Amino acid sequence: MKSVITQLTVTEHVTLITLDKIPVDSVQVAKIFEALGKSKVNIDMISQTPPYKGSISLSFTLSDDDLFGAIQTLKSFKTEIPTLRIDINSNNIKLSLFGEEMKSTPGAAAKTMNLLAEAGVDIKLITTSEVDISYLIYHTDRDKAVEQIKNYYQIQ
Repeated sequence: MKSVITQLTVTEHVTLITLDKIPVDSVQVAKIFEALGKSKVNIDMISQTPPYKGSISLSFTLSDDDLFGAIQTLKSFKTEIPTLRIDINSNNIKLSLFGEEMKSTPGAAAKTMNLLAEAGVDIKLITTSEVDISYLIYHTDRDKAVEQIKNYYQIQ
């Protein structure tokens, strides 16, 4: 039987930015990401909350190196969105787990979440596709998270 998780990669020096109290407006969200792109800020993981009382929260990650440019760009939206709150959390890592078998294996995400929990690793952000799961975690949890996943799935 093939292992559900066959590959693990780690991306170092990742910043999490959360924008809170954005009005429910797809045009506004597109403007934010367009401005970041024009500022040469490369975005990775993206997560949006469902609308609640007319607003959403939006979280995304980027390289710590792009943080200054992102802050400058995002500050410009404070005039358009006076209620906008920008939260920044730097010095994280992204742990990416890949496996073709995830497509047809119920519970793969649950298992990896349990493995991280057993190792005492707090998860800040999760994004998924059919064949991969990415976790944003504290840099200080890097070694125990990697060891836990590699040992369980027997990844080199």
